[in-house]
Amino acid sequence: MGNDSGYCLVITTCGNRNDAEKLASGIIGEKLAACIQLGDIQSYYFWDGKVNNDPEVQLHIKTRSALYDDLEAHIRAHHTYEVPEIIRLSIEGGLPAYLGWIDEVTRTKPLLPEGDGKNNRQSRTGRRS
Repeated sequence: MGNDSGYCLVITTCGNRNDAEKLASGIIGEKLAACIQLGDIQSYYFWDGKVNNDPEVQLHIKTRSALYDDLEAHIRAHHTYEVPEIIRLSIEGGLPAYLGWIDEVTRTKPLLPEGDGKNNRQSRTGRRS
């Protein structure tokens, strides 16, 4: 896995601030992440045969790599989009005190065995970002 430090940044988007805040609160409440930042963005994307342009709220989710499958399952289960953006970026390093804080405030054990997140796919209505 190269220089993977055991931490990752997960990016997803929601169609409005209310949905983003609900998703972020649930993730933090389940201790699946240490910190989530919300930012208003404008997305251009191809969906259903046409180019779309919509405001969205992007979530930057900081967590431990071992919790990724549980985090992905949570996002899929609570997201309103049919195909939500869920992108995992490995963190190669960072301030040791910050990374230690992520360890302190997140769940100590994943619920799903690593690699099982794909078995929890749920179809939801809505559009993709």
